[in-house]
Amino acid sequence: MTTKVNIQLSTMMFLQFFTWGAWFVTMGTFLATELKTDADAIGVAYMTQAWGAIVAPFVIGLIADRFFSAQKLLGVLHILGAGLLYMAGTSGNFAQFYPYILSYMIVYMPTLALVNSVAFHQMTDPSKQFAKVRLWGTIGWIAAGMLIGYVFQWEAKNMLGSTFMLAVIASGTLGIYSFFLPETPPSTKSQKASIRDILGLESLGLLKDRNYLVFFLTSVLICIPLAFYYSFANAFLNEIEMQNAAGNMTFGQISEVLFMLLIPIFLRKYGLKMTLAVGMLAWALRYALFAYGDVGPSVWMLFLGIILHGICYDFFFVSGQIFTDHKADDKIRSAAQGLITLATYGVGMLIGFKTAGLIVDHYVVPGSHDWQTIWMLPAGFALAVLIVFAFTFKNEQIKTK
Repeated sequence: MTTKVNIQLSTMMFLQFFTWGAWFVTMGTFLATELKTDADAIGVAYMTQAWGAIVAPFVIGLIADRFFSAQKLLGVLHILGAGLLYMAGTSGNFAQFYPYILSYMIVYMPTLALVNSVAFHQMTDPSKQFAKVRLWGTIGWIAAGMLIGYVFQWEAKNMLGSTFMLAVIASGTLGIYSFFLPETPPSTKSQKASIRDILGLESLGLLKDRNYLVFFLTSVLICIPLAFYYSFANAFLNEIEMQNAAGNMTFGQISEVLFMLLIPIFLRKYGLKMTLAVGMLAWALRYALFAYGDVGPSVWMLFLGIILHGICYDFFFVSGQIFTDHKADDKIRSAAQGLITLATYGVGMLIGFKTAGLIVDHYVVPGSHDWQTIWMLPAGFALAVLIVFAFTFKNEQIKTK
Protein backbone atom coordinates (compact mmCIF):
# COMPACT_ATOMS: atom_id res chain seq x y z
CA MET A 1 0.00 0.00 0.00
CA THR A 2 1.52 3.29 -1.11
CA THR A 3 1.77 6.45 1.00
CA LYS A 4 -0.78 8.17 -1.26
CA VAL A 5 -3.31 5.39 -0.78
CA ASN A 6 -2.67 5.36 2.97
CA ILE A 7 -3.44 9.10 3.15
CA GLN A 8 -6.60 8.66 1.05
CA LEU A 9 -7.91 5.84 3.23
CA SER A 10 -7.03 7.67 6.44
CA THR A 11 -8.89 10.80 5.26
CA MET A 12 -11.89 8.63 4.36
CA MET A 13 -11.95 7.13 7.86
CA PHE A 14 -11.55 10.57 9.47
CA LEU A 15 -14.58 12.01 7.66
CA GLN A 16 -16.62 8.82 8.11
CA PHE A 17 -16.43 8.91 11.90
CA PHE A 18 -16.34 12.70 12.23
CA THR A 19 -19.78 12.68 10.60
CA TRP A 20 -21.12 10.11 13.06
CA GLY A 21 -19.46 11.55 16.15
CA ALA A 22 -20.69 15.07 15.39
CA TRP A 23 -24.30 14.30 16.33
CA PHE A 24 -24.64 10.77 17.70
CA VAL A 25 -23.09 11.18 21.16
CA THR A 26 -25.21 14.19 22.08
CA MET A 27 -28.46 13.16 20.37
CA GLY A 28 -29.96 11.86 23.63
CA THR A 29 -29.23 15.14 25.39
CA PHE A 30 -30.56 17.08 22.38
CA LEU A 31 -33.81 15.12 22.42
CA ALA A 32 -34.25 15.45 26.19
CA THR A 33 -33.43 19.15 26.50
CA GLU A 34 -34.45 20.69 23.17
CA LEU A 35 -37.24 18.41 21.90
CA LYS A 36 -38.42 17.45 25.44
CA THR A 37 -38.62 13.69 24.86
CA ASP A 38 -38.53 10.96 27.53
CA ALA A 39 -35.96 8.18 27.89
CA ASP A 40 -38.05 5.62 26.02
CA ALA A 41 -38.26 7.94 23.00
CA ILE A 42 -34.49 8.47 23.20
CA GLY A 43 -34.04 4.70 23.11
CA VAL A 44 -36.34 4.52 20.09
CA ALA A 45 -34.30 7.22 18.35
CA TYR A 46 -31.07 5.32 18.94
CA MET A 47 -32.73 2.16 17.69
CA THR A 48 -32.67 3.71 14.20
CA GLN A 49 -28.98 2.78 14.13
CA ALA A 50 -29.94 -0.85 14.66
CA TRP A 51 -32.68 -0.77 12.01
CA GLY A 52 -30.18 0.65 9.56
CA ALA A 53 -27.70 -2.07 10.40
CA ILE A 54 -30.33 -4.79 9.98
CA VAL A 55 -32.05 -3.57 6.82
CA ALA A 56 -29.19 -2.39 4.65
CA PRO A 57 -25.74 -4.04 4.98
CA PHE A 58 -26.43 -7.35 3.25
CA VAL A 59 -27.97 -5.68 0.21
CA ILE A 60 -25.42 -2.88 0.03
CA GLY A 61 -22.57 -5.32 0.58
CA LEU A 62 -23.86 -7.45 -2.26
CA ILE A 63 -24.18 -4.45 -4.57
CA ALA A 64 -20.61 -3.42 -3.77
CA ASP A 65 -19.41 -7.00 -4.30
CA ARG A 66 -21.23 -7.58 -7.60
CA PHE A 67 -22.50 -4.50 -9.36
CA PHE A 68 -20.95 -1.14 -8.42
CA SER A 69 -17.61 0.12 -7.17
CA ALA A 70 -17.70 0.42 -3.39
CA GLN A 71 -16.21 3.93 -3.31
CA LYS A 72 -18.83 5.33 -5.72
CA LEU A 73 -21.67 3.80 -3.74
CA LEU A 74 -20.09 5.31 -0.61
CA GLY A 75 -20.17 8.74 -2.23
CA VAL A 76 -23.82 8.55 -3.25
CA LEU A 77 -24.92 7.44 0.21
CA HIS A 78 -23.05 10.22 2.01
CA ILE A 79 -24.43 12.93 -0.26
CA LEU A 80 -27.94 11.62 0.31
CA GLY A 81 -27.18 11.38 4.04
CA ALA A 82 -26.17 15.05 4.21
CA GLY A 83 -29.65 16.08 3.07
CA LEU A 84 -31.36 13.82 5.59
CA LEU A 85 -29.22 15.11 8.45
CA TYR A 86 -30.13 18.67 7.55
CA MET A 87 -33.83 17.84 7.74
CA ALA A 88 -33.38 16.02 11.08
CA GLY A 89 -31.44 18.89 12.61
CA THR A 90 -34.08 21.45 11.66
CA SER A 91 -37.02 19.42 13.01
CA GLY A 92 -39.17 21.06 15.68
CA ASN A 93 -40.45 17.96 17.46
CA PHE A 94 -39.82 14.23 17.78
CA ALA A 95 -42.56 13.29 15.32
CA GLN A 96 -40.78 15.30 12.63
CA PHE A 97 -37.31 14.24 13.71
CA TYR A 98 -37.79 10.48 13.80
CA PRO A 99 -38.53 9.72 10.09
CA TYR A 100 -35.50 11.69 8.96
CA ILE A 101 -33.08 10.12 11.43
CA LEU A 102 -34.44 6.65 10.63
CA SER A 103 -33.94 7.26 6.90
CA TYR A 104 -30.47 8.63 7.57
CA MET A 105 -29.36 5.62 9.58
CA ILE A 106 -30.61 3.25 6.88
CA VAL A 107 -28.38 5.20 4.50
CA TYR A 108 -25.40 5.62 6.86
CA MET A 109 -24.99 2.17 8.42
CA PRO A 110 -24.06 0.42 5.15
CA THR A 111 -21.19 2.88 4.75
CA LEU A 112 -19.45 1.31 7.76
CA ALA A 113 -19.09 -1.90 5.77
CA LEU A 114 -18.20 -0.01 2.60
CA VAL A 115 -15.29 1.96 4.10
CA ASN A 116 -13.92 -1.31 5.48
CA SER A 117 -14.24 -2.93 2.06
CA VAL A 118 -12.49 -0.01 0.34
CA ALA A 119 -9.69 -0.13 2.92
CA PHE A 120 -9.21 -3.91 2.97
CA HIS A 121 -9.15 -4.04 -0.87
CA GLN A 122 -6.06 -1.82 -0.97
CA MET A 123 -4.12 -3.64 1.77
CA THR A 124 -1.58 -6.40 1.43
CA ASP A 125 -1.65 -7.32 5.14
CA PRO A 126 -4.85 -6.07 6.85
CA SER A 127 -3.89 -7.50 10.27
CA LYS A 128 -1.01 -5.00 10.37
CA GLN A 129 -2.26 -2.16 8.16
CA PHE A 130 -5.97 -1.79 8.98
CA ALA A 131 -5.59 -0.59 12.58
CA LYS A 132 -3.29 2.26 11.52
CA VAL A 133 -5.81 3.46 8.95
CA ARG A 134 -8.85 2.90 11.17
CA LEU A 135 -7.38 5.01 13.99
CA TRP A 136 -7.96 8.08 11.81
CA GLY A 137 -11.66 7.38 12.18
CA THR A 138 -11.15 7.62 15.91
CA ILE A 139 -9.30 10.90 15.46
CA GLY A 140 -12.26 12.17 13.43
CA TRP A 141 -14.67 11.27 16.25
CA ILE A 142 -12.35 13.04 18.73
CA ALA A 143 -12.21 16.16 16.58
CA ALA A 144 -16.00 16.34 16.41
CA GLY A 145 -16.38 15.97 20.19
CA MET A 146 -13.68 18.55 20.91
CA LEU A 147 -15.32 21.08 18.62
CA ILE A 148 -18.73 20.54 20.23
CA GLY A 149 -17.57 20.44 23.86
CA TYR A 150 -14.59 22.78 24.03
CA VAL A 151 -14.59 25.08 20.99
CA PHE A 152 -18.25 25.81 20.26
CA GLN A 153 -19.55 24.74 23.72
CA TRP A 154 -22.94 23.85 22.25
CA GLU A 155 -23.95 21.77 25.29
CA ALA A 156 -23.56 24.71 27.67
CA LYS A 157 -25.41 26.99 25.24
CA ASN A 158 -28.26 24.48 24.57
CA MET A 159 -27.41 24.61 20.86
CA LEU A 160 -27.07 20.88 20.16
CA GLY A 161 -29.15 21.23 17.01
CA SER A 162 -26.03 22.80 15.51
CA THR A 163 -24.25 19.46 15.75
CA PHE A 164 -26.37 18.19 12.87
CA MET A 165 -25.21 21.05 10.65
CA LEU A 166 -21.60 20.15 11.44
CA ALA A 167 -22.37 16.58 10.40
CA VAL A 168 -24.05 17.82 7.18
CA ILE A 169 -20.81 19.54 6.13
CA ALA A 170 -18.68 16.47 6.91
CA SER A 171 -21.06 14.04 5.18
CA GLY A 172 -21.29 16.16 2.03
CA THR A 173 -17.51 16.52 1.93
CA LEU A 174 -16.99 12.76 2.23
CA GLY A 175 -19.64 12.16 -0.41
CA ILE A 176 -17.71 14.20 -2.95
CA TYR A 177 -14.32 12.94 -1.79
CA SER A 178 -15.38 9.30 -2.17
CA PHE A 179 -15.43 9.60 -5.95
CA PHE A 180 -11.67 10.26 -5.83
CA LEU A 181 -10.83 7.25 -3.65
CA PRO A 182 -8.93 4.23 -5.06
CA GLU A 183 -11.04 2.02 -7.27
CA THR A 184 -12.71 -0.84 -5.40
CA PRO A 185 -14.49 -2.75 -8.17
CA PRO A 186 -17.07 -5.49 -7.65
CA SER A 187 -15.07 -8.68 -7.29
CA THR A 188 -17.65 -10.97 -8.92
CA LYS A 189 -19.18 -8.64 -11.52
CA SER A 190 -19.10 -11.19 -14.34
CA GLN A 191 -21.02 -13.82 -12.41
CA LYS A 192 -24.78 -14.14 -12.58
CA ALA A 193 -26.42 -13.33 -9.25
CA SER A 194 -28.94 -15.77 -7.79
CA ILE A 195 -31.72 -14.95 -5.33
CA ARG A 196 -29.41 -16.25 -2.62
CA ASP A 197 -26.78 -13.73 -3.72
CA ILE A 198 -29.24 -10.86 -3.98
CA LEU A 199 -30.30 -11.41 -0.36
CA GLY A 200 -26.69 -11.62 0.76
CA LEU A 201 -27.25 -15.12 2.13
CA GLU A 202 -23.91 -16.38 0.88
CA SER A 203 -22.09 -14.66 3.73
CA LEU A 204 -24.18 -16.68 6.20
CA GLY A 205 -21.96 -19.60 5.27
CA LEU A 206 -19.41 -18.13 7.68
CA LEU A 207 -21.69 -19.26 10.50
CA LYS A 208 -20.98 -22.89 9.63
CA ASP A 209 -17.61 -22.30 11.23
CA ARG A 210 -18.28 -23.04 14.93
CA ASN A 211 -15.79 -20.50 16.19
CA TYR A 212 -17.19 -17.75 13.99
CA LEU A 213 -20.72 -18.66 15.10
CA VAL A 214 -19.69 -18.23 18.75
CA PHE A 215 -18.11 -14.89 17.89
CA PHE A 216 -21.23 -13.79 15.98
CA LEU A 217 -23.59 -14.66 18.84
CA THR A 218 -21.24 -13.06 21.37
CA SER A 219 -21.23 -9.90 19.24
CA VAL A 220 -25.02 -9.75 19.39
CA LEU A 221 -25.09 -10.20 23.16
CA ILE A 222 -22.27 -7.79 24.07
CA CYS A 223 -23.96 -5.04 22.08
CA ILE A 224 -26.94 -5.11 24.44
CA PRO A 225 -24.92 -3.50 27.27
CA LEU A 226 -22.98 -1.43 24.72
CA ALA A 227 -26.21 0.36 23.77
CA PHE A 228 -26.49 1.80 27.28
CA TYR A 229 -23.27 3.76 26.76
CA TYR A 230 -24.11 5.16 23.35
CA SER A 231 -27.63 6.24 24.27
CA PHE A 232 -27.30 7.48 27.86
CA ALA A 233 -23.68 8.15 28.84
CA ASN A 234 -23.79 11.75 27.66
CA ALA A 235 -27.20 12.34 29.25
CA PHE A 236 -25.92 10.76 32.49
CA LEU A 237 -22.84 12.97 32.61
CA ASN A 238 -24.88 16.09 31.90
CA GLU A 239 -27.47 15.14 34.54
CA ILE A 240 -24.83 14.79 37.25
CA GLU A 241 -23.48 18.16 36.06
CA MET A 242 -20.14 17.22 34.55
CA GLN A 243 -18.90 20.25 32.60
CA ASN A 244 -18.12 19.77 28.87
CA ALA A 245 -19.39 16.18 28.92
CA ALA A 246 -19.13 15.71 25.14
CA GLY A 247 -15.57 17.02 25.13
CA ASN A 248 -14.62 14.83 28.09
CA MET A 249 -16.09 11.79 26.38
CA THR A 250 -13.58 12.19 23.57
CA PHE A 251 -10.90 10.96 26.00
CA GLY A 252 -12.41 7.56 25.25
CA GLN A 253 -11.62 8.01 21.57
CA ILE A 254 -8.16 9.35 22.41
CA SER A 255 -7.49 6.09 24.22
CA GLU A 256 -8.70 4.29 21.09
CA VAL A 257 -5.72 5.68 19.18
CA LEU A 258 -3.27 4.00 21.56
CA PHE A 259 -5.10 0.70 21.83
CA MET A 260 -5.72 0.57 18.07
CA LEU A 261 -1.96 0.46 17.61
CA LEU A 262 -1.70 -2.34 20.20
CA ILE A 263 -4.16 -4.63 18.39
CA PRO A 264 -1.58 -6.22 16.02
CA ILE A 265 0.69 -6.91 19.00
CA PHE A 266 -2.11 -8.49 21.04
CA LEU A 267 -3.35 -10.57 18.12
CA ARG A 268 0.13 -11.87 17.41
CA LYS A 269 1.20 -12.47 21.02
CA TYR A 270 -2.02 -13.57 22.74
CA GLY A 271 -4.32 -14.61 19.92
CA LEU A 272 -7.85 -13.61 19.08
CA LYS A 273 -9.60 -15.08 22.13
CA MET A 274 -7.64 -13.09 24.71
CA THR A 275 -7.96 -9.89 22.67
CA LEU A 276 -11.76 -10.22 22.46
CA ALA A 277 -12.06 -11.25 26.12
CA VAL A 278 -10.12 -8.20 27.35
CA GLY A 279 -12.49 -6.00 25.35
CA MET A 280 -15.57 -7.56 26.97
CA LEU A 281 -14.08 -7.35 30.47
CA ALA A 282 -13.49 -3.64 29.94
CA TRP A 283 -17.23 -3.12 29.24
CA ALA A 284 -18.17 -4.66 32.60
CA LEU A 285 -15.53 -2.64 34.44
CA ARG A 286 -16.44 0.71 32.88
CA TYR A 287 -20.10 0.40 33.82
CA ALA A 288 -19.16 -0.43 37.41
CA LEU A 289 -17.01 2.71 37.45
CA PHE A 290 -19.93 4.77 36.14
CA ALA A 291 -22.18 3.27 38.82
CA TYR A 292 -19.98 4.41 41.71
CA GLY A 293 -18.35 7.54 40.24
CA ASP A 294 -19.45 11.13 40.77
CA VAL A 295 -18.34 14.68 39.92
CA GLY A 296 -16.77 15.07 43.39
CA PRO A 297 -13.95 13.00 44.91
CA SER A 298 -14.76 9.99 42.72
CA VAL A 299 -14.66 11.88 39.42
CA TRP A 300 -11.56 9.83 38.55
CA MET A 301 -13.86 6.79 38.23
CA LEU A 302 -15.90 8.56 35.58
CA PHE A 303 -12.80 9.53 33.61
CA LEU A 304 -11.35 6.02 33.90
CA GLY A 305 -14.64 4.59 32.69
CA ILE A 306 -14.50 6.95 29.70
CA ILE A 307 -10.87 6.13 28.94
CA LEU A 308 -11.63 2.39 28.95
CA HIS A 309 -13.58 2.97 25.74
CA GLY A 310 -10.38 2.38 23.78
CA ILE A 311 -10.11 -1.18 25.04
CA CYS A 312 -13.87 -1.75 24.89
CA TYR A 313 -14.18 -0.78 21.26
CA ASP A 314 -10.85 -1.67 19.68
CA PHE A 315 -10.20 -5.03 21.27
CA PHE A 316 -13.64 -6.39 20.47
CA PHE A 317 -15.06 -4.56 17.46
CA VAL A 318 -11.99 -3.70 15.40
CA SER A 319 -10.50 -7.14 16.11
CA GLY A 320 -13.82 -8.62 15.07
CA GLN A 321 -13.69 -6.78 11.73
CA ILE A 322 -10.18 -8.14 11.14
CA PHE A 323 -11.36 -11.64 12.12
CA THR A 324 -14.27 -11.36 9.67
CA ASP A 325 -11.98 -10.30 6.83
CA HIS A 326 -9.68 -13.21 7.74
CA LYS A 327 -12.55 -15.70 7.45
CA ALA A 328 -14.20 -14.33 4.30
CA ASP A 329 -13.02 -14.87 0.73
CA ASP A 330 -13.01 -12.13 -1.91
CA LYS A 331 -16.43 -13.08 -3.26
CA ILE A 332 -18.27 -12.23 -0.05
CA ARG A 333 -15.93 -9.73 1.59
CA SER A 334 -18.30 -6.75 1.63
CA ALA A 335 -21.30 -8.93 2.50
CA ALA A 336 -19.29 -10.48 5.35
CA GLN A 337 -18.55 -7.05 6.77
CA GLY A 338 -22.27 -6.40 6.45
CA LEU A 339 -22.93 -9.58 8.41
CA ILE A 340 -20.87 -8.49 11.40
CA THR A 341 -22.35 -4.99 11.15
CA LEU A 342 -25.77 -6.61 11.42
CA ALA A 343 -24.70 -8.56 14.49
CA THR A 344 -23.06 -5.66 16.32
CA TYR A 345 -24.84 -2.48 15.29
CA GLY A 346 -28.05 -4.25 14.32
CA VAL A 347 -29.63 -7.06 16.31
CA GLY A 348 -27.74 -6.57 19.58
CA MET A 349 -28.12 -2.81 19.73
CA LEU A 350 -31.77 -2.96 18.65
CA ILE A 351 -32.47 -4.99 21.79
CA GLY A 352 -30.03 -2.90 23.82
CA PHE A 353 -31.38 0.55 22.93
CA LYS A 354 -34.96 -0.46 23.66
CA THR A 355 -33.95 -2.14 26.91
CA ALA A 356 -31.85 0.84 27.97
CA GLY A 357 -34.71 3.28 27.38
CA LEU A 358 -37.14 1.21 29.40
CA ILE A 359 -34.67 0.70 32.26
CA VAL A 360 -33.70 4.38 32.46
CA ASP A 361 -37.38 5.36 32.52
CA HIS A 362 -38.05 2.70 35.19
CA TYR A 363 -35.36 4.00 37.56
CA VAL A 364 -36.47 7.62 37.67
CA VAL A 365 -36.11 9.31 41.06
CA PRO A 366 -37.18 12.89 41.91
CA GLY A 367 -35.16 15.22 39.70
CA SER A 368 -32.80 12.51 38.45
CA HIS A 369 -32.32 8.76 37.94
CA ASP A 370 -30.96 5.88 40.02
CA TRP A 371 -27.85 5.72 37.87
CA GLN A 372 -26.03 3.28 40.15
CA THR A 373 -28.63 0.58 39.55
CA ILE A 374 -28.93 1.49 35.88
CA TRP A 375 -25.20 1.06 35.21
CA MET A 376 -24.77 -2.11 37.26
CA LEU A 377 -27.32 -3.96 35.12
CA PRO A 378 -25.28 -3.79 31.86
CA ALA A 379 -22.09 -4.38 33.88
CA GLY A 380 -23.44 -7.69 35.14
CA PHE A 381 -24.72 -8.68 31.70
CA ALA A 382 -21.37 -7.97 30.03
CA LEU A 383 -19.58 -10.08 32.65
CA ALA A 384 -21.99 -12.97 32.03
CA VAL A 385 -21.37 -12.80 28.26
CA LEU A 386 -17.61 -12.87 28.89
CA ILE A 387 -17.89 -16.02 31.02
CA VAL A 388 -19.91 -17.85 28.35
CA PHE A 389 -17.46 -16.73 25.64
CA ALA A 390 -14.46 -17.94 27.65
CA PHE A 391 -15.84 -21.48 27.79
CA THR A 392 -17.05 -21.73 24.18
CA PHE A 393 -14.57 -19.90 21.93
CA LYS A 394 -11.35 -21.61 20.82
CA ASN A 395 -8.32 -19.41 20.38
CA GLU A 396 -7.21 -18.53 16.85
CA GLN A 397 -4.07 -16.94 15.53
CA ILE A 398 -4.62 -14.55 12.65
CA LYS A 399 -1.53 -15.00 10.52
CA THR A 400 0.45 -11.97 9.41
CA LYS A 401 2.37 -11.86 6.18
